[in-house]
Amino acid sequence: MAGVTVPPEANEKLPDAPPRRRKPTINDVASMAGVSFGTVSRVLNGAPDVSAATRERVLQIIKDIGYRRNRAATALVTSKSTSIGILSDGSPRFGPVGTLMALENVARKKGYATTVISVEKPYEESAQAALDTLDDTGVGGIIVIAPMVDMAAAVWNATCRVPVEMIAAGASSTPNVFTYSENQELGARLATQHLIDLGHTDIAHIAGSMDWFDGRVRKRGWEAALRDAGLEPGLCIEGDWSPKWAYETGLRLVREGRVPQAIFAASDHTALGLIRAFAENGIRVPDDVSIVGFDDIEGSDYFLPPLTTVRQDFTALALMSTEVLLGAMEGREVDRTPIPPTLVVRDSSIRAGAHGSTVPQQH
Repeated sequence: MAGVTVPPEANEKLPDAPPRRRKPTINDVASMAGVSFGTVSRVLNGAPDVSAATRERVLQIIKDIGYRRNRAATALVTSKSTSIGILSDGSPRFGPVGTLMALENVARKKGYATTVISVEKPYEESAQAALDTLDDTGVGGIIVIAPMVDMAAAVWNATCRVPVEMIAAGASSTPNVFTYSENQELGARLATQHLIDLGHTDIAHIAGSMDWFDGRVRKRGWEAALRDAGLEPGLCIEGDWSPKWAYETGLRLVREGRVPQAIFAASDHTALGLIRAFAENGIRVPDDVSIVGFDDIEGSDYFLPPLTTVRQDFTALALMSTEVLLGAMEGREVDRTPIPPTLVVRDSSIRAGAHGSTVPQQH
C-alpha cells in the first residue's frame, strides 16, 4: 500500500500564539497616575476628597488603559452589592418591555449589573421562588415589574431579605414592598380633559384589561376627569390591549350604531384597531370621531391620522425607580413622587363640530 505523502509545509512549526494580554488592575492605574490605591478607589466611588486635577488624571488613565472594576472584588471589599435583581412577568406588551429595557440600561450606566428572572402563573409559587433565587445570587435589591394584580399580590405575600420595590401603577406600598410608578391616572385625566376642552361630551373609554393595574388606573382617570367636568361617564368596554380586539370592537360599535363623539383608548394599539375598523366603514378620524391613545409607541406619529396620545417616559421611570431602590439599599430617603406623563397632541382629535359628523347609521 502506498504511503501517504505529507506536504512539506505541514511539518513546519506553527507560530506561537501571541501572549494573552493581562487585564489592567487598579494598582496599574495608581502607578501610572502617581497616586495611591486608596486615591483611585475614592475616585471610582465618587468620593469628594480628591482634587479635580487628580480625579481628571485618574479617570483619563482608566480610559486609556481600559481598566474595568471587578464587581465581585468590590462587593467583597466594601460589603456592598453591585448588582440589582429584576423580576418580570415576561409580558410582551409595550409597557413592561419598555420598562425592563430602560431599567437594564440605567442600572448598567450606574455601575450595577442586573439579573433578570421572569415568572409565570401560578404566581403564588413562582414569585417566591424567583425572589429566593435573586436573593441567593447576592443582589442588593430587587425591582419587580408587576403590571398584573395577581402577580403583585403574590409578591406582597412573599418574603425577601433585601429591599423589594414594585413598579405597579397606582398600587400602595406594604411593610415588605414599596411601590413606584408613573402617574398613569394623571395621564388618563390629561387625555380625557383634552377631549373635554375640545367640546366633546360623549366620550367613551375603550379600556384595557382590569386584571392590569394600568387598565384600572386609566379607567379611573377617565371617570374622574368626566365627573370633575360635570359629565357622567358613559360607554366603557374592557378589552385585552390588542389591536385585533379593538378592531373587532370598533366593527361592533359601527354595526350597533353606537360610535361616540370621542374615544379615549387605553393604549395606542387599541386606538390603531379602532381607527382601522372605522375607516373601513366610512367613519373618519377625527372628523366624525376624535381618538386619543396612551403610550406614544414608536410609529404613533405615522398613524393615519397621526395619533394624539399620552407619552410614557420609560427612561425617566427607570432612573427614578433605580434611584428609589438604591436609596432603600443605602438607607437614605428618596423622593417617591410618581413620574408625570405628557400629552402629545397630533391630528386624531379636533374640536367638536369642527367638520360636522357624518357617521353612517347602520340599519
